[in-house]
Amino acid sequence: MPPRINVPPVTRTLLIALVFQSALSAAIRYRQWTGHADILIPYLTFIPQLSLAYPWTLLTTTLVEGNVFTLAIAGVTLYHGGRYLERAWSSAELAKFLVLVALVPNLLTFCVMFILFTLSRDESWTLAVISGTVSIQVSFLVAFSQLVPAHTVTLFRGIISLRVPRFPLLYIGAVAVLSLTPLLSRAAFWLAAFGFVTSWTYLRFYKSVFPDLDTSQPAALRGDASETFAFAEFFPNPVKPVVAAFADQVFDVLVSMRLCTPFSQADVTAARGDRFLQRTTPGSARAEAERRRAIALKALDQRLNAATAGSAGRAPPQSPVQPTGPTVQTQPQPSTQTAMTSQPEAILGETKFDPEHDDETTKT
Repeated sequence: MPPRINVPPVTRTLLIALVFQSALSAAIRYRQWTGHADILIPYLTFIPQLSLAYPWTLLTTTLVEGNVFTLAIAGVTLYHGGRYLERAWSSAELAKFLVLVALVPNLLTFCVMFILFTLSRDESWTLAVISGTVSIQVSFLVAFSQLVPAHTVTLFRGIISLRVPRFPLLYIGAVAVLSLTPLLSRAAFWLAAFGFVTSWTYLRFYKSVFPDLDTSQPAALRGDASETFAFAEFFPNPVKPVVAAFADQVFDVLVSMRLCTPFSQADVTAARGDRFLQRTTPGSARAEAERRRAIALKALDQRLNAATAGSAGRAPPQSPVQPTGPTVQTQPQPSTQTAMTSQPEAILGETKFDPEHDDETTKT
């Protein structure tokens, strides 16, 4: 009997909607195909000039792929990325994240298309199809950069080795190139760029942190103040100082507009501590506390065993007794001798705890 594939509910719904809507779009385009003009479906995909009467397309268009190649990539990405994040965050948090990274990039891309049309008077900008899972895919890469910032992916037997935070920009560059081909529309680059900024902003400043009873963190903690998730960390080392200075200026403007809240000193201290735990992963602090408790118990067992064995081997000497009568020959008791030389059993059983931890390097 083949093993059952366990797919969390939000990820399962996402995959079903992707396959169904993409197949429906393909069927409509195939039925209306003429060979002389592009087939537009304004009630399923978002087209700036035609879809304003269908506001639901701002969400449905994200799960419509225009060809088999992009559909296959989207399916694999949503399956693996959705399962990982849904188990790390919870179904409700993943659903909230998906709605945000789908809706906001679509709206911002619409604004860009309208501005380009206003400047150029080229109607093709308002007829560009804004669709596809590009914004979701890049947002998954940003989320992985937060969860495993030190993880390294090695390709081609060690020829190429990249840390996870390098992948979002590489993905945006690949989308920019493919948007010049029929595989992706001209709006795909803007979807990728806005998806990157939207997902990082939400995870950096707004995402609620799971409260943990084993730690002293407040239940209302939000965002991620760690230096490994700073905006400049996504860029190559030579341009990091420039990006960091620019990001600081933008952040100051957002704070003055009360759109962002500066991190407290407690947040910064917790993020910089040597024992900093990823705050977005539920139960991580509890697992760390259990691991330390097990190690302490094991050390206590070893000390008790050593102390008991030492006291048995160093029996107190018998003080000489002056005889007051006739000497009586006495035989030593075998049980006493045995008790003095035998090793005691362990008082407490040893506790073994093997914490799960990810491999530092993934080889492809």
